[in-house]
Amino acid sequence: MINLSIEVLANELRIFASERDWDQFHSPKNLAMALAVEASEIMEHFQWLKEEESASLPPEKLRQVGEEIGDVLIYLTRLADKLGVNPLQAAFEKLETNRGKYPIDKTHGSAKKYTEF
Repeated sequence: MINLSIEVLANELRIFASERDWDQFHSPKNLAMALAVEASEIMEHFQWLKEEESASLPPEKLRQVGEEIGDVLIYLTRLADKLGVNPLQAAFEKLETNRGKYPIDKTHGSAKKYTEF
């Protein structure tokens, strides 16, 4: 079984970039831009689909979306590593912030932004 963790992935990405002398290109700015591009490539797969279609992708389309999700995670992990941010910790901290912004009694079943209630 492969040890699946952000730390292991970050280390593997450091090795991968180092072996190819790509660290010179992996500035936070460049990684953030690459992350945005890859996220857009996920959206491209869903463009023009109906809601129901987006929830039940055919196997080949799902494989392609999975590859793009992998790219997003790679760039996000690399960016976080370069900046010294633990992405899991950042996500849990943001979740706590969002719990305060979106209390259940005011937001249950609503898609309104916290500034609207």
